[in-house]
Amino acid sequence: MRINGLLDGLERIPIPTIAAIAGACTGGGSTIAACCDIRIGAANARFGVPIARTLGNCLSMANYVRLVALLGQARVKDILFTGRLVDAAEAHTMGLLSEVLPDYATLQTRADELARILASRAPLTLRVTKEALRRIKEKMTPEEDSSMILMCYMSNDFQEGMNAFLNKRKPKWTGT
Repeated sequence: MRINGLLDGLERIPIPTIAAIAGACTGGGSTIAACCDIRIGAANARFGVPIARTLGNCLSMANYVRLVALLGQARVKDILFTGRLVDAAEAHTMGLLSEVLPDYATLQTRADELARILASRAPLTLRVTKEALRRIKEKMTPEEDSSMILMCYMSNDFQEGMNAFLNKRKPKWTGT
């Protein structure tokens, strides 16, 4: 899965990364945001991975671990099982966002300010802290189980989910 390599590469960048999020941050965008070290959002930011109600596919083991490490298992189950989007206020409460800013302009200004603050900090401390936390998360990641991914991506439900998504209609799940 090439996306996992890209996400792992993002996590391995030796300097802290900042995600400044406005509007919808769903699916792959949510996993990219989860790879960033600091996430801030505008008041209109919304997060989710609505695959249980849209496409009928699944995440990789690495992405499940990323989300669980960030939010905890109960919150990940809530978000993935229901397919709901979390608004900025709730994302802040659950630790997905460290700050909520009133609008896009303020968000951009704050992202720039955070970047300047981080650039002024001890680079080795930042690098080692980031790498230590990445290694801890890596130890929590089990081997990828391709049978689970194949079960979803080769299913009738995934075909139905894709067709429904492309045709802007609600899917009719069968569990096959």
